[in-house]
Amino acid sequence: MTIDHNAADFIKVESAEMVFETRKGRFHALRDINLSVAQGEFITLIGHSGCGKSTLLNLIAGLLLPTRGILLCDRREIAAPGPERGVVFQNHSLLPWLTCAENVHLAVERVFGAKDSKAQLEARTAAALDLVGMSHALSKRPHEISGGMKQRVGIARALAMEPKVLLMDEPFGALDALTRARLQDELLKIVARTRSTVVMVTHDVDEAVLLSDRVVMMTNGPAATIGEILSVNLPRPRDRVELAENPDYVHCRKAVLDFLYTRQGHVEKASA
Repeated sequence: MTIDHNAADFIKVESAEMVFETRKGRFHALRDINLSVAQGEFITLIGHSGCGKSTLLNLIAGLLLPTRGILLCDRREIAAPGPERGVVFQNHSLLPWLTCAENVHLAVERVFGAKDSKAQLEARTAAALDLVGMSHALSKRPHEISGGMKQRVGIARALAMEPKVLLMDEPFGALDALTRARLQDELLKIVARTRSTVVMVTHDVDEAVLLSDRVVMMTNGPAATIGEILSVNLPRPRDRVELAENPDYVHCRKAVLDFLYTRQGHVEKASA
């Protein structure tokens, strides 16, 4: 997929800061966050627990408002959640009393209900589930399918809204290794087909390098910021088996590990 670097400010975070008021006082989660994401780019946010990865994702989603600074999506200020930014959480968040199709249809109806016919809404729902390989489970409820299938439906629900940006908060974190690998491969294919702009939180170094165009590495909290951004110049489509011995892949993986476990690892020990 070709990234339009002339549209490098499709998502723009300028001098963002996040301070939470808690019972124990003020907690300074993020400081001086500056980030630009190109349209069609796949970005991963990685760092140790407590570094503010999910907080930054929630700011881009509009679920939080920054204490200071500004966030833009397609040149519009992010001031609230919106259908142009689809969110996939680690917990699939499916409504247990609805079928897979009904869960996706609920989102489709909310976004397109005012202009689309019933048949068009049903077609959008079916197309989204087909995109993630879940057409066989339209009438099944969440308790009748596996964890990996639930996450596919969660991704389908987000994609059904035709968002400009797909925001993913460790969507595969609760899955076993084999299921996780399969869904990573499927996500690569889906993003290639939809040309979505993706910002994804992960703890997994291999996942970050496999999926990303750039890996955004966060310093340790509190008052975390962006420590380094690594460009992953590996051709697409990507094959995990072929990449295993690719020197560029190995170099990128080593660079992320060095940041997390050498430079930021020392900071963690000092603050412990």
